[in-house]
Amino acid sequence: MTDQGTDTRAQDEARAGGAPAPGAAGAGAGKKRTGSESRGTQNAGPESRGTPKTGSESQGTRVYPAPVQRLIEEFAKLPGVGRRSAERLAFHILKAAPGEALGLAQAVRDVKEHVRHCAVCFNLSDGDRCAICEDPRREHATVLVVEQPKDLIALEQTGMWRGVYHVLMGRISPLEGIGPGDLTVAALLRRVEHPEGNAGGVAITEVVLGLNPTVEGDGTGLFLAEELRRRGLRVTRLARGLPSGGQLEYANKAVLADAVQHRQSME
Repeated sequence: MTDQGTDTRAQDEARAGGAPAPGAAGAGAGKKRTGSESRGTQNAGPESRGTPKTGSESQGTRVYPAPVQRLIEEFAKLPGVGRRSAERLAFHILKAAPGEALGLAQAVRDVKEHVRHCAVCFNLSDGDRCAICEDPRREHATVLVVEQPKDLIALEQTGMWRGVYHVLMGRISPLEGIGPGDLTVAALLRRVEHPEGNAGGVAITEVVLGLNPTVEGDGTGLFLAEELRRRGLRVTRLARGLPSGGQLEYANKAVLADAVQHRQSME
């Protein structure tokens, strides 16, 4: 009886003081885990669980043969061509006949080895002078100035221009560090001052500015107009305004302003 009473009082005192009853701590210690132990068990990776990595997991398996992979990477460098498109182009080359595939390779080689700029107008050419400058049916006294060869091609495809061209190879842009010395402005002025350097050996009487209607294009046009007028030439520019077949409600303010400012007589 005395032993039972003593044990009962000890248990009551332990519960009142917040300490675990004798024997309870030992039983609980065998069941509970600390937080670090629980987290370590939950976050254990394959290495902890004894599962080894395969070769394909530790090091990526090469999907394409090396030549095909290189071809895809080269196609992907082209503007507007992503990875998927590059893969489709590469597979097209793989399935194409040898003559067709090698013909493409030879065309790329010929472009890089034989195409140059015309010595007179800086258009693309496979000789010293382009076909336009060599054409005797052209009006060599009238020169249309453009920024890039692609602008020349666009104008030439209209079939409306019978003069010759001069390609600036860019436009003046102070923010990009591009000045007149970075363009072919000096070559244009030499054509004006020395008629023997012009196509056909004819003196230039008019220069038409066909530059893009941008801030840089307009700035370049103003610079050229000042330089050419000082040399006694007539300077004009391509008309601006509403396109044929367009509607007024869809035109922006700049286009409408140009159309009003450069309106023409109905005679």
